[in-house]
Amino acid sequence: MKLFKKILLIFLAVIIAFFLFLLWYQNNYSMDVVAPYVVNTPSFEKKLLIATQGSDFKNKVTSGIVDHFKADSVYIEVVDISTLPTIDPRKYNTLVIIHTWENWKPPITVQTFIEKYPEHKNKIVVLTTSGEGSYKMEGIDAITGESILADAPIFVDTIVARLNRLLISKEN
Repeated sequence: MKLFKKILLIFLAVIIAFFLFLLWYQNNYSMDVVAPYVVNTPSFEKKLLIATQGSDFKNKVTSGIVDHFKADSVYIEVVDISTLPTIDPRKYNTLVIIHTWENWKPPITVQTFIEKYPEHKNKIVVLTTSGEGSYKMEGIDAITGESILADAPIFVDTIVARLNRLLISKEN
């Protein structure tokens, strides 16, 4: 009976340690909520939506994209990915979704949004970050990488190049 109690106590200690680790991990590595903002006037013909999560890396990528297009005649709206269920992609020429691969899958709001609007897939640019840097949704031509702050300008350039192609094609 004593052996059973020892095994049970060890098992409970491991479970408690695991849950404490999960709480610590969630507290240290969870994404912040992004405060929404707009740049330029909604009367512009070209409209860009950026749905993102809050982190130093994602904030730097987002601000790089915004800085590139803010002097152009492009209306830019930045929102948190949690608002994707309220977004109508038909209102935008292009969309950028920046998210972290969480628990071996994309955030549910991202996956649901992309699955809900497959006909708009060609005007959505997705940046997926993960620890390994290669995870992405199946069937999506996503840019993937690790959240290394020094690499943010490289991702900005890649996203801007894709957005330029999409925005130019909207002029014709």
